[in-house]
Amino acid sequence: MTTPKMVAELAIGAAVAAFVATSAVADGGSLARLLADDIAEGKISVDGDDAAVNELILKRNIPIPYSYIDTLMHVPNAFGPGPACIVCHSSNDPAESYRGLDLSSCEGIRLGATEEPARAILVPGQDPKREVIGRRLRNNRMPLGVNFDVPTDSDAISLVEDWILAGAPNDANFAANVLPLFATESAFAPDTPACTDCHMSNQEPPSFHELDLSSYEGIMLGADSVANGVDNATKVVIAGAPERSGIWQHLAENRMPPGISPFENRDHPNTQILFLWVKQGAKCE
Repeated sequence: MTTPKMVAELAIGAAVAAFVATSAVADGGSLARLLADDIAEGKISVDGDDAAVNELILKRNIPIPYSYIDTLMHVPNAFGPGPACIVCHSSNDPAESYRGLDLSSCEGIRLGATEEPARAILVPGQDPKREVIGRRLRNNRMPLGVNFDVPTDSDAISLVEDWILAGAPNDANFAANVLPLFATESAFAPDTPACTDCHMSNQEPPSFHELDLSSYEGIMLGADSVANGVDNATKVVIAGAPERSGIWQHLAENRMPPGISPFENRDHPNTQILFLWVKQGAKCE
């Protein structure tokens, strides 16, 4: 019986096979010779799927053909246990496909969602990690483990959204109605811990991503301020723009495929191959 893990492994194996086929013919086989030299000199280790994809494809910037991306969109479990992307996203008609998003064609992927508010899901040539497609494949909805079917337009989430839309001021409304939400159990979903149980300071440990949701200053400072430096901290609030604010994205955007466990690998090898295709220009060839 074919298991989800077997299907994912077959997809990854196809990517590695594509590399081998490419390297055998490219520039008189120079990629293959370089690979052989690197292995002989002990420069790389390809033990396991993740390592193989990283060493053979990502580090060497092997051109990713759209045909492989097309396969990923049509294969279940390609990015983790779940249905194929095209089951839910196969048309630009919002009556037939969620968000009017067509992932069954290169043109559809590049166009993005057509249902209002229409938006692109990637920018060809740019790192898609923080674009819609990257967030949906990597970002776990918060609080960690909240069920997929819990509404994302609750009063609490709307309070956070409206505060950001208003410019994220440190005012009476924030102090009385927004800040307390982060320290309250089940504020954003039933039977979930308070946000500050995991995000209470700018030190890790104990605070995940060095994110402090216990104060206005901590929220506006953002994440990873120690690891990356204060000037390079990842902002979780962009005043006036909740759709660009990590704090709102994590509260209101579900990770794909729907229902995937938050403990599944966020950097699945196929996700990294997809990202490389986008960085290379998301070419339809």
